[in-house]
Amino acid sequence: MTDEPNPQGIPMLSDAEIDSFITDGFVRVPGAVPRGTAEGCRTQLWEASGYSADDPGSWIEPVVRIGSMATPAFREAANTSELHAVYDQLVGAGRWRAPLGLGTFPLRFPSEKDPGDDGWHLDAGWTAETGDYRVNLRSRGRALLMLFLFSDVGPDDAPTRIRVGSHLDLPPLLAPAGEEGRPWFPLCAEAVPLSAHRREVAATGEAGDVYLCHPFLIHAAQKHGGDTPRFLAQPPLEPTDLLNLHGPAPSPVERAVLAGLNPL
Repeated sequence: MTDEPNPQGIPMLSDAEIDSFITDGFVRVPGAVPRGTAEGCRTQLWEASGYSADDPGSWIEPVVRIGSMATPAFREAANTSELHAVYDQLVGAGRWRAPLGLGTFPLRFPSEKDPGDDGWHLDAGWTAETGDYRVNLRSRGRALLMLFLFSDVGPDDAPTRIRVGSHLDLPPLLAPAGEEGRPWFPLCAEAVPLSAHRREVAATGEAGDVYLCHPFLIHAAQKHGGDTPRFLAQPPLEPTDLLNLHGPAPSPVERAVLAGLNPL
């Protein structure tokens, strides 16, 4: 984050961080959620999981999925003044909808079992009337992919895997499909091997950190090999409209799409 906050005193991304978002496809915002808020959210997730934080014997499955949570703590976590400022920076002021809560939550527990959901993919943008998931070049339905850490996440605690710069591989695959976009599953089948050469990093950090990712970023879960359960939310930031790839002042999300279409 920059050392020079905006006039309201809210920390902002530096120019270097915005450039990194465009080229790498993500930026980590440390402490975007106050730690006390993150801990309160984690307590509610333990209650929803049906498992006991004090009884590892109750952690039967490697993954417990919880849908959406819209309690005041989760609304507060999604809408801190710092996050709102960064949403504006990456997506554009007035071009995103304030989250009414958070979800979904893949809670990962130490286990020798195969989690069964650790394949590389990008997230879908919207669900068509036919019921199939789709993605288009102007990113209908998704302004950002977000990863909210509600527990400390070390390298052994099943951190989300990220292929750095993989979002730049998607625009050429999507451009010919126009507004209708492409079905999500066949798109993943093509994009994943195309991005296999990309460097891999892990989304580690402390409770309260948030990773804001380009909607086209290729990422994956992994097996939990540590001792501490990993609590995370992976919601979209919803846009108010489609990306504008012909405007005079493209947002960083749009600049990344244009860079993918016109590589140097």
